[in-house]
Amino acid sequence: MPRNKFALAATAFSLLLASCAEEPAPPPKAEGISTIADDAVVGKERLASAMAPFFEDPALAETRALVIMQGGRVIAERYAPGYGPDTRLISWSMAKSVTATLVGLMVADGRLALDEPAPVAEWQTPRDGRSDITIRHLLHMSAGLDHTEMAEGDVEIFDADTPRMLFLDGRENVARYAEARPLEAEPGRKFEYSSATSNILADIMTRSLTDSKDPVVRRDAMLEYARGRLFEPLGMTSAFPEFDRNGTMLGGSIIHATARDWAKFGEFLRNNGSVRAAQLLPTSWTRFMKTPSKNDNSYGAHIWLNRPRNDGRDQVLFPGKAPSDVFAALGHLGQFVVVSPQHRLTIVRLGKTPDDKLDPVNDQLAKLISIFPKG
Repeated sequence: MPRNKFALAATAFSLLLASCAEEPAPPPKAEGISTIADDAVVGKERLASAMAPFFEDPALAETRALVIMQGGRVIAERYAPGYGPDTRLISWSMAKSVTATLVGLMVADGRLALDEPAPVAEWQTPRDGRSDITIRHLLHMSAGLDHTEMAEGDVEIFDADTPRMLFLDGRENVARYAEARPLEAEPGRKFEYSSATSNILADIMTRSLTDSKDPVVRRDAMLEYARGRLFEPLGMTSAFPEFDRNGTMLGGSIIHATARDWAKFGEFLRNNGSVRAAQLLPTSWTRFMKTPSKNDNSYGAHIWLNRPRNDGRDQVLFPGKAPSDVFAALGHLGQFVVVSPQHRLTIVRLGKTPDDKLDPVNDQLAKLISIFPKG
Protein backbone atom coordinates (compact mmCIF):
# COMPACT_ATOMS: atom_id res chain seq x y z
CA MET A 1 0.00 0.00 0.00
CA PRO A 2 1.04 3.60 -0.37
CA ARG A 3 2.17 4.24 3.19
CA ASN A 4 2.96 2.36 6.39
CA LYS A 5 -0.47 3.25 7.72
CA PHE A 6 -2.05 1.12 5.02
CA ALA A 7 0.46 -1.74 4.82
CA LEU A 8 -0.90 -5.26 4.68
CA ALA A 9 1.78 -6.62 6.94
CA ALA A 10 5.10 -5.67 8.41
CA THR A 11 8.61 -7.03 8.40
CA ALA A 12 7.74 -9.60 11.03
CA PHE A 13 5.51 -11.28 8.45
CA SER A 14 7.96 -11.36 5.57
CA LEU A 15 8.61 -15.09 5.88
CA LEU A 16 4.89 -15.85 6.04
CA LEU A 17 4.19 -13.66 3.04
CA ALA A 18 6.92 -15.29 1.01
CA SER A 19 5.82 -18.81 1.90
CA CYS A 20 2.06 -18.53 1.47
CA ALA A 21 1.45 -15.88 -1.14
CA GLU A 22 4.26 -14.88 -3.44
CA GLU A 23 5.68 -17.26 -6.02
CA PRO A 24 9.42 -17.90 -5.78
CA ALA A 25 11.41 -15.79 -8.22
CA PRO A 26 12.82 -17.68 -11.22
CA PRO A 27 16.58 -18.17 -11.37
CA PRO A 28 18.18 -14.84 -12.30
CA LYS A 29 19.31 -14.28 -15.87
CA ALA A 30 22.28 -12.27 -17.00
CA GLU A 31 20.12 -9.41 -18.30
CA GLY A 32 16.58 -8.19 -18.00
CA ILE A 33 14.17 -7.65 -20.88
CA SER A 34 13.56 -4.20 -22.36
CA THR A 35 11.44 -3.28 -25.38
CA ILE A 36 10.27 0.08 -26.74
CA ALA A 37 8.15 0.42 -29.89
CA ASP A 38 9.75 2.27 -32.78
CA ASP A 39 6.59 4.31 -33.34
CA ALA A 40 5.94 5.30 -29.72
CA VAL A 41 4.63 8.85 -29.36
CA VAL A 42 7.67 9.61 -27.20
CA GLY A 43 11.17 9.19 -28.57
CA LYS A 44 12.86 5.92 -27.69
CA GLU A 45 15.82 7.53 -25.91
CA ARG A 46 13.61 9.84 -23.88
CA LEU A 47 11.29 7.02 -22.91
CA ALA A 48 14.16 4.69 -22.03
CA SER A 49 15.67 7.44 -19.87
CA ALA A 50 12.39 7.90 -17.97
CA MET A 51 12.07 4.15 -17.42
CA ALA A 52 15.66 3.55 -16.32
CA PRO A 53 15.43 4.91 -12.74
CA PHE A 54 12.83 2.31 -11.83
CA PHE A 55 15.49 -0.35 -12.33
CA GLU A 56 18.73 1.53 -11.77
CA ASP A 57 18.13 4.07 -8.98
CA PRO A 58 18.58 2.47 -5.53
CA ALA A 59 16.12 4.98 -4.05
CA LEU A 60 13.31 3.20 -5.90
CA ALA A 61 14.35 -0.18 -4.46
CA GLU A 62 13.33 -3.20 -6.56
CA THR A 63 11.23 -2.88 -9.70
CA ARG A 64 10.41 -6.23 -11.26
CA ALA A 65 8.16 -5.15 -14.14
CA LEU A 66 7.24 -1.90 -15.86
CA VAL A 67 4.66 -1.87 -18.66
CA ILE A 68 3.41 1.22 -20.48
CA MET A 69 0.24 1.17 -22.58
CA GLN A 70 -0.59 4.27 -24.59
CA GLY A 71 -3.64 4.54 -26.79
CA GLY A 72 -4.58 0.95 -26.10
CA ARG A 73 -1.32 -0.83 -26.96
CA VAL A 74 1.89 -1.71 -25.18
CA ILE A 75 4.55 0.74 -26.35
CA ALA A 76 7.24 -0.09 -23.81
CA GLU A 77 8.06 -2.66 -21.18
CA ARG A 78 11.03 -3.59 -19.09
CA TYR A 79 11.62 -6.46 -16.68
CA ALA A 80 14.29 -7.12 -14.08
CA PRO A 81 16.48 -10.21 -14.50
CA GLY A 82 14.47 -13.32 -13.69
CA TYR A 83 11.12 -11.78 -14.68
CA GLY A 84 9.35 -11.41 -17.99
CA PRO A 85 6.05 -10.96 -19.81
CA ASP A 86 4.81 -14.37 -18.65
CA THR A 87 5.67 -13.93 -14.97
CA ARG A 88 2.67 -13.77 -12.66
CA LEU A 89 3.18 -11.19 -9.92
CA ILE A 90 1.14 -10.60 -6.80
CA SER A 91 -1.38 -7.77 -6.57
CA TRP A 92 -1.59 -7.15 -2.88
CA SER A 93 -4.23 -4.43 -2.51
CA MET A 94 -4.61 -3.85 -6.25
CA ALA A 95 -7.02 -6.75 -5.81
CA LYS A 96 -9.43 -4.34 -4.11
CA SER A 97 -10.03 -2.52 -7.40
CA VAL A 98 -10.78 -5.84 -9.09
CA THR A 99 -13.24 -6.63 -6.30
CA ALA A 100 -15.01 -3.29 -6.82
CA THR A 101 -15.26 -3.99 -10.54
CA LEU A 102 -16.82 -7.40 -9.89
CA VAL A 103 -19.27 -5.79 -7.44
CA GLY A 104 -20.22 -3.36 -10.21
CA LEU A 105 -20.94 -6.23 -12.57
CA MET A 106 -23.17 -7.84 -9.95
CA VAL A 107 -25.02 -4.57 -9.33
CA ALA A 108 -25.58 -4.32 -13.10
CA ASP A 109 -26.83 -7.92 -13.08
CA GLY A 110 -29.32 -7.10 -10.32
CA ARG A 111 -27.63 -9.48 -7.87
CA LEU A 112 -26.60 -6.69 -5.48
CA ALA A 113 -27.85 -3.20 -4.61
CA LEU A 114 -25.46 -0.37 -3.81
CA ASP A 115 -27.50 1.42 -1.16
CA GLU A 116 -29.49 -1.35 0.48
CA PRO A 117 -28.23 -2.98 3.70
CA ALA A 118 -25.36 -5.32 2.98
CA PRO A 119 -26.70 -8.89 3.06
CA VAL A 120 -24.71 -10.20 6.02
CA ALA A 121 -26.91 -12.36 8.24
CA GLU A 122 -24.89 -11.70 11.41
CA TRP A 123 -25.64 -7.98 11.13
CA GLN A 124 -29.41 -8.28 10.89
CA THR A 125 -30.29 -8.98 14.52
CA PRO A 126 -32.39 -6.38 16.42
CA ARG A 127 -30.53 -3.25 17.57
CA ASP A 128 -27.36 -4.23 15.69
CA GLY A 129 -26.04 -0.99 14.20
CA ARG A 130 -24.17 -2.95 11.56
CA SER A 131 -27.50 -3.52 9.82
CA ASP A 132 -27.14 0.03 8.47
CA ILE A 133 -23.94 -0.81 6.57
CA THR A 134 -24.43 -0.69 2.81
CA ILE A 135 -22.27 -1.91 -0.03
CA ARG A 136 -21.51 1.75 -0.78
CA HIS A 137 -20.09 2.10 2.74
CA LEU A 138 -17.92 -0.97 2.25
CA LEU A 139 -16.59 0.24 -1.11
CA HIS A 140 -15.78 3.65 0.36
CA MET A 141 -14.02 2.12 3.40
CA SER A 142 -16.58 3.84 5.59
CA ALA A 143 -18.45 0.90 7.10
CA GLY A 144 -17.51 1.95 10.64
CA LEU A 145 -16.26 -1.49 11.64
CA ASP A 146 -13.50 -1.65 14.22
CA HIS A 147 -10.34 -2.45 12.30
CA THR A 148 -6.61 -1.94 12.65
CA GLU A 149 -4.91 -2.54 9.31
CA MET A 150 -1.41 -2.79 10.75
CA ALA A 151 0.60 -2.18 13.89
CA GLU A 152 0.04 1.32 15.24
CA GLY A 153 0.17 2.92 18.67
CA ASP A 154 -0.02 0.19 21.29
CA VAL A 155 -1.18 -2.44 18.77
CA GLU A 156 1.55 -4.98 17.96
CA ILE A 157 1.77 -6.50 14.49
CA PHE A 158 0.46 -9.85 15.74
CA ASP A 159 -2.68 -8.14 17.07
CA ALA A 160 -3.39 -6.02 13.97
CA ASP A 161 -6.48 -7.21 12.14
CA THR A 162 -5.15 -7.75 8.63
CA PRO A 163 -2.22 -10.00 9.62
CA ARG A 164 -4.53 -11.89 12.00
CA MET A 165 -7.18 -12.26 9.31
CA LEU A 166 -4.83 -13.42 6.56
CA PHE A 167 -2.21 -15.41 8.46
CA LEU A 168 -3.30 -16.21 12.03
CA ASP A 169 -6.63 -16.98 13.71
CA GLY A 170 -8.77 -15.64 10.85
CA ARG A 171 -7.06 -17.36 7.96
CA GLU A 172 -9.44 -20.33 7.72
CA ASN A 173 -12.47 -18.08 7.23
CA VAL A 174 -11.54 -14.46 6.49
CA ALA A 175 -15.14 -13.35 6.02
CA ARG A 176 -16.21 -14.66 9.41
CA TYR A 177 -13.31 -12.79 11.02
CA ALA A 178 -14.15 -9.57 9.17
CA GLU A 179 -17.92 -9.72 9.60
CA ALA A 180 -17.63 -10.35 13.34
CA ARG A 181 -15.92 -7.01 13.97
CA PRO A 182 -17.99 -4.59 16.09
CA LEU A 183 -18.81 -1.03 15.11
CA GLU A 184 -16.48 1.76 16.19
CA ALA A 185 -18.24 4.52 14.23
CA GLU A 186 -21.61 5.15 12.64
CA PRO A 187 -21.66 3.69 9.12
CA GLY A 188 -20.78 6.32 6.53
CA ARG A 189 -19.06 8.73 8.96
CA LYS A 190 -15.40 7.63 9.10
CA PHE A 191 -12.78 6.55 6.56
CA GLU A 192 -10.84 3.51 7.77
CA TYR A 193 -8.73 1.69 5.21
CA SER A 194 -9.52 -1.98 5.71
CA SER A 195 -8.65 -5.14 3.81
CA ALA A 196 -11.38 -6.83 5.84
CA THR A 197 -14.11 -4.87 4.06
CA SER A 198 -12.96 -6.19 0.69
CA ASN A 199 -13.18 -9.75 1.98
CA ILE A 200 -16.70 -9.03 3.24
CA LEU A 201 -17.59 -7.91 -0.29
CA ALA A 202 -16.05 -11.08 -1.71
CA ASP A 203 -18.18 -13.17 0.66
CA ILE A 204 -21.32 -11.21 -0.26
CA MET A 205 -20.62 -11.76 -3.96
CA THR A 206 -20.04 -15.48 -3.45
CA ARG A 207 -23.28 -15.90 -1.52
CA SER A 208 -25.14 -14.12 -4.32
CA LEU A 209 -23.90 -16.86 -6.66
CA THR A 210 -24.50 -19.95 -4.50
CA ASP A 211 -26.26 -20.99 -1.31
CA SER A 212 -23.76 -23.80 -0.81
CA LYS A 213 -21.48 -23.80 2.20
CA ASP A 214 -19.11 -26.23 0.49
CA PRO A 215 -15.77 -24.42 0.08
CA VAL A 216 -15.11 -25.96 -3.33
CA VAL A 217 -18.53 -24.96 -4.64
CA ARG A 218 -18.09 -21.44 -3.27
CA ARG A 219 -14.63 -21.09 -4.77
CA ASP A 220 -15.65 -22.43 -8.16
CA ALA A 221 -18.73 -20.22 -8.34
CA MET A 222 -16.76 -17.05 -7.68
CA LEU A 223 -13.89 -18.09 -9.92
CA GLU A 224 -16.24 -18.92 -12.79
CA TYR A 225 -17.96 -15.54 -12.44
CA ALA A 226 -14.69 -13.59 -12.27
CA ARG A 227 -13.29 -15.38 -15.28
CA GLY A 228 -16.44 -15.31 -17.38
CA ARG A 229 -17.46 -11.71 -16.69
CA LEU A 230 -14.10 -9.98 -16.32
CA PHE A 231 -10.82 -11.81 -16.82
CA GLU A 232 -11.57 -13.64 -20.07
CA PRO A 233 -13.36 -10.75 -21.84
CA LEU A 234 -10.38 -8.51 -21.01
CA GLY A 235 -7.88 -11.15 -22.13
CA MET A 236 -6.45 -11.40 -18.60
CA THR A 237 -5.73 -15.08 -19.08
CA SER A 238 -3.03 -15.18 -16.40
CA ALA A 239 -5.21 -13.71 -13.63
CA PHE A 240 -5.77 -16.04 -10.68
CA PRO A 241 -7.23 -15.02 -7.32
CA GLU A 242 -6.46 -16.95 -4.16
CA PHE A 243 -9.13 -18.23 -1.73
CA ASP A 244 -9.27 -19.16 1.93
CA ARG A 245 -10.28 -22.63 3.11
CA ASN A 246 -13.90 -21.57 3.29
CA GLY A 247 -13.90 -20.77 -0.42
CA THR A 248 -13.87 -16.98 -0.02
CA MET A 249 -11.81 -15.01 -2.52
CA LEU A 250 -9.10 -12.93 -0.88
CA GLY A 251 -10.58 -9.89 -2.56
CA GLY A 252 -8.53 -7.39 -0.61
CA SER A 253 -5.09 -8.84 -1.08
CA ILE A 254 -4.09 -11.65 -3.39
CA ILE A 255 -4.60 -11.93 -7.13
CA HIS A 256 -1.73 -13.08 -9.33
CA ALA A 257 -1.35 -11.85 -12.93
CA THR A 258 1.28 -10.76 -15.41
CA ALA A 259 2.17 -7.08 -15.73
CA ARG A 260 0.61 -7.02 -19.19
CA ASP A 261 -2.66 -8.36 -17.80
CA TRP A 262 -2.64 -5.76 -15.03
CA ALA A 263 -2.25 -3.17 -17.78
CA LYS A 264 -5.32 -4.59 -19.53
CA PHE A 265 -7.29 -4.06 -16.33
CA GLY A 266 -6.14 -0.44 -16.14
CA GLU A 267 -7.09 0.10 -19.77
CA PHE A 268 -10.52 -1.34 -19.09
CA LEU A 269 -11.12 1.27 -16.41
CA ARG A 270 -9.59 4.01 -18.58
CA ASN A 271 -12.13 3.10 -21.25
CA ASN A 272 -14.93 3.32 -18.70
CA GLY A 273 -15.72 -0.36 -18.61
CA SER A 274 -15.49 -1.18 -22.30
CA VAL A 275 -13.18 -3.47 -24.23
CA ARG A 276 -13.07 -3.85 -28.01
CA ALA A 277 -16.22 -1.68 -28.33
CA ALA A 278 -18.16 -3.95 -25.94
CA GLN A 279 -19.53 -2.16 -22.85
CA LEU A 280 -19.10 -4.79 -20.13
CA LEU A 281 -19.52 -2.48 -17.13
CA PRO A 282 -21.92 0.47 -17.00
CA THR A 283 -20.12 3.79 -17.37
CA SER A 284 -22.03 4.98 -14.32
CA TRP A 285 -20.13 2.42 -12.25
CA THR A 286 -16.69 3.51 -13.41
CA ARG A 287 -17.69 7.12 -12.70
CA PHE A 288 -18.73 6.03 -9.22
CA MET A 289 -15.43 4.25 -8.65
CA LYS A 290 -13.51 7.40 -9.65
CA THR A 291 -15.61 9.88 -7.67
CA PRO A 292 -14.08 11.00 -4.34
CA SER A 293 -15.80 9.49 -1.33
CA LYS A 294 -17.27 11.76 1.33
CA ASN A 295 -14.69 10.89 3.96
CA ASP A 296 -11.48 10.88 1.92
CA ASN A 297 -10.96 13.07 -1.14
CA SER A 298 -8.23 10.77 -2.48
CA TYR A 299 -10.29 7.59 -2.34
CA GLY A 300 -13.18 6.54 -4.55
CA ALA A 301 -14.81 3.12 -4.55
CA HIS A 302 -11.86 0.83 -3.86
CA ILE A 303 -9.55 2.96 -6.02
CA TRP A 304 -7.09 5.76 -5.25
CA LEU A 305 -7.39 9.23 -6.80
CA ASN A 306 -4.66 11.79 -7.47
CA ARG A 307 -6.12 14.38 -5.13
CA PRO A 308 -5.04 15.93 -1.82
CA ARG A 309 -6.21 13.99 1.20
CA ASN A 310 -8.45 15.16 4.03
CA ASP A 311 -7.28 16.31 7.45
CA GLY A 312 -3.54 16.28 6.79
CA ARG A 313 -3.34 12.55 6.13
CA ASP A 314 -0.28 11.19 4.32
CA GLN A 315 -0.50 11.91 0.61
CA VAL A 316 -1.09 9.09 -1.85
CA LEU A 317 0.02 9.25 -5.49
CA PHE A 318 1.29 12.67 -6.61
CA PRO A 319 -1.32 15.46 -6.47
CA GLY A 320 -0.09 18.63 -8.16
CA LYS A 321 2.48 16.72 -10.24
CA ALA A 322 0.01 15.04 -12.61
CA PRO A 323 -3.64 15.68 -13.59
CA SER A 324 -6.25 15.32 -10.87
CA ASP A 325 -8.16 12.74 -12.93
CA VAL A 326 -5.30 10.25 -12.63
CA PHE A 327 -6.38 7.20 -10.65
CA ALA A 328 -4.70 4.00 -9.55
CA ALA A 329 -5.02 0.54 -8.12
CA LEU A 330 -2.30 0.31 -5.47
CA GLY A 331 -0.79 -2.55 -3.52
CA HIS A 332 1.60 -3.23 -0.65
CA LEU A 333 5.32 -2.87 -1.43
CA GLY A 334 4.78 -0.60 -4.42
CA GLN A 335 2.38 -2.34 -6.78
CA PHE A 336 0.85 0.21 -9.16
CA VAL A 337 -1.67 0.30 -11.98
CA VAL A 338 -1.74 4.04 -12.75
CA VAL A 339 -4.12 5.48 -15.34
CA SER A 340 -3.99 8.98 -16.85
CA PRO A 341 -7.07 9.47 -19.03
CA GLN A 342 -5.79 12.77 -20.45
CA HIS A 343 -2.66 11.03 -21.73
CA ARG A 344 -4.53 7.86 -22.85
CA LEU A 345 -1.99 6.13 -20.65
CA THR A 346 -1.79 3.11 -18.35
CA ILE A 347 1.41 2.37 -16.44
CA VAL A 348 2.03 -0.79 -14.43
CA ARG A 349 4.91 -0.93 -11.96
CA LEU A 350 5.37 -4.10 -9.93
CA GLY A 351 8.14 -4.72 -7.46
CA LYS A 352 9.21 -4.53 -3.85
CA THR A 353 9.67 -1.14 -2.22
CA PRO A 354 8.98 -0.57 1.49
CA ASP A 355 5.73 1.31 1.96
CA ASP A 356 7.46 4.19 3.78
CA LYS A 357 9.97 4.58 0.92
CA LEU A 358 7.56 5.07 -1.97
CA ASP A 359 7.99 8.80 -2.56
CA PRO A 360 10.76 8.32 -5.16
CA VAL A 361 8.60 5.79 -7.02
CA ASN A 362 5.65 8.19 -6.98
CA ASP A 363 7.86 11.03 -8.23
CA GLN A 364 9.25 8.96 -11.07
CA LEU A 365 5.77 7.83 -12.11
CA ALA A 366 4.70 11.48 -12.26
CA LYS A 367 7.76 12.28 -14.39
CA LEU A 368 7.00 9.37 -16.69
CA ILE A 369 3.43 10.59 -17.20
CA SER A 370 4.64 14.13 -17.90
CA ILE A 371 6.69 13.20 -20.98
CA PHE A 372 3.57 12.04 -22.83
CA PRO A 373 1.41 14.48 -24.81
CA LYS A 374 -2.18 14.96 -23.77
CA GLY A 375 -5.09 14.04 -26.00
